[in-house]
Amino acid sequence: MPLDRLVLILVIVIAAAGLTVWLSTLAFVAVELSPAVGFMAFPVLLILYLVWRVIAERLKNREDDYYDHIEK
Repeated sequence: MPLDRLVLILVIVIAAAGLTVWLSTLAFVAVELSPAVGFMAFPVLLILYLVWRVIAERLKNREDDYYDHIEK
């Protein structure tokens, strides 16, 4: 992997993390909850969303099912 691509990925990940923290703080201050709740809730929701997407992709991917039926 070229160094410029690695640096770009790191910059995007850091920016996304900062944006997530900022949005969670903004959202939970708006409803008068502690920002600590937001720091815990948004990452948990993001992880649950990613797990849901991986499972959904695995269930509907026909290419993976082809190899399940091959005799060993």
